[in-house]
Amino acid sequence: QSSMVVVASWRRAVIELSALGMVPTVREAMRDPKRQRTVILVIVCVALLLDNMLYMVIVPIIPDYLAGASPVSKTNLDVKIGVLFASKAILQLAVNPLSGPFIDRVGYDLPLLIGLMVMFMSTCVFAFAETYATLFAARSLQGLGSAFADTSGIAMIADRYGDEETERSRALGLALAFISFGSLVAPPFGGILYELAGKRVPFLVLACVCLADGCLLLAVVKPFSNQGARQNQPAGVPLHRLIMDPYIAVVAGALTVCNIPLAFLEPTIAGWMENTMHATKWQIGLAWLPSFFPHVLGVYLTVKLAARYPSMQWFYGAVGMLIIGASSCVVPACKSFSQLMLPLCGICFGIALVDTALLPTMAFLVDVRYASVYGSVYAIADISYSVAYALGPVAAGHIVHTMGFAQLNLGMGLANVLYAPALLALRHVCQIKPSRSERRILLDDEEEEEGGGGPGLYDAIRMEERKAKRKGLDANNCARNEYNTSTPNSTNNITANSTNTNPPHSIARPRRARPKPPGSAQITTTPLVVEGSGLDVDTAESSASSPGDSPGPERV
Repeated sequence: QSSMVVVASWRRAVIELSALGMVPTVREAMRDPKRQRTVILVIVCVALLLDNMLYMVIVPIIPDYLAGASPVSKTNLDVKIGVLFASKAILQLAVNPLSGPFIDRVGYDLPLLIGLMVMFMSTCVFAFAETYATLFAARSLQGLGSAFADTSGIAMIADRYGDEETERSRALGLALAFISFGSLVAPPFGGILYELAGKRVPFLVLACVCLADGCLLLAVVKPFSNQGARQNQPAGVPLHRLIMDPYIAVVAGALTVCNIPLAFLEPTIAGWMENTMHATKWQIGLAWLPSFFPHVLGVYLTVKLAARYPSMQWFYGAVGMLIIGASSCVVPACKSFSQLMLPLCGICFGIALVDTALLPTMAFLVDVRYASVYGSVYAIADISYSVAYALGPVAAGHIVHTMGFAQLNLGMGLANVLYAPALLALRHVCQIKPSRSERRILLDDEEEEEGGGGPGLYDAIRMEERKAKRKGLDANNCARNEYNTSTPNSTNNITANSTNTNPPHSIARPRRARPKPPGSAQITTTPLVVEGSGLDVDTAESSASSPGDSPGPERV
């Protein structure tokens, strides 16, 4: 009945807006690229918020629910809870190698919609689950949805805000702030609603928000009608090639190592607080909530510093890892709840520095070294997170029982401190000025001229280059020599072209003539037509200052 009331209210609102003439205005506003990408950023941030809230909302609910549903020993209960918590990350880790190439092939819109639909079903199953097997299935289903929603959402932000690195860093930082907010606010949100209204209400609230987010995505982006636009997009790089890239491997390792303290402390710190400082339930539930503010502060500082000093991204990440390492080592020395807040805030502050600095760096590396397609590279980032959160609930408890809580924290802190110097490998990469690839420019020009469809101009150029290389000649020099033999009086233009060191495909880009002093010889451009390729290549031609002396196109 409540859903019918919501639908009826929505229809009345649409009818009233149509009567006022505001629906066409909203549609026209959504056609503006800047406004559309802002709405897309909101959709992605809400999706990331929901995913992390669903991940953490079960923390105060499931242990109490399982203990009351079936009486088992505390050891068996801890094992069942640990496996339940890890199942989401394990399935997400298994699906990400497939979701990344799938996103590169079909685009970002449809995988995000698939992820939201799967998360909606998972949340509904959580609400009505009565047995451990059903809860396990719901948790695993959430991992499947997260593999599509998280990866495609972050990749969509990187793609829509790819024109300027500062805007991209700001947008990704906002997404990370929503991730942190969802993780930290979910336990008190779930605990309060669980005590007041029962187990189903928290999950039903999240399911309604997830459904609304999916409907907004359908209305704004229209995933099913935009698939034709992917035909002329650059092809994605295989995931295994990206993993073998040394720079991307360094970034992925840093993302895994910096998230290990958070992933390993979440399932173990509650028992340690009870045994060491006799903490109450509300103190355990609020242990991580103050850490949200340092996390947001870290995101804000990194975005501001990256805007002023963009070549120092590696340094911000290294400082963050050092802060995480020092804070992890301090945790076992805390004797009270107030003392514990400081190192936990330090861990979240350091994670904010690392994530906000290195996630845009992954997109930057793809832009500079490969095609600007981000599905696979952010699947690698999601794999890095999943490794930490898959090992945490399973391995952390075993390490605490065998070695101790202090040794666990010292090991995690030492790992972060030792890994921080590895980010020095990125200091030269981050100084490279990003530029749009030749492939992207040529495909954009072709889409403007032809409206999309058909093979790209870049592919034809590469085919001609390969044919020339098979004959043992460079394609650019080959064209030059042929042109020289056909026009023996063009000595000056050969000299002018001999200084061109660009790759063969770059000569297809239009050039602007530079102004010359009065009375000097002018360099005009004459199209050079390469038979059999369908390509016109600009060739410099020396001429007199009079416009009538310019020769016509030569055919090779």
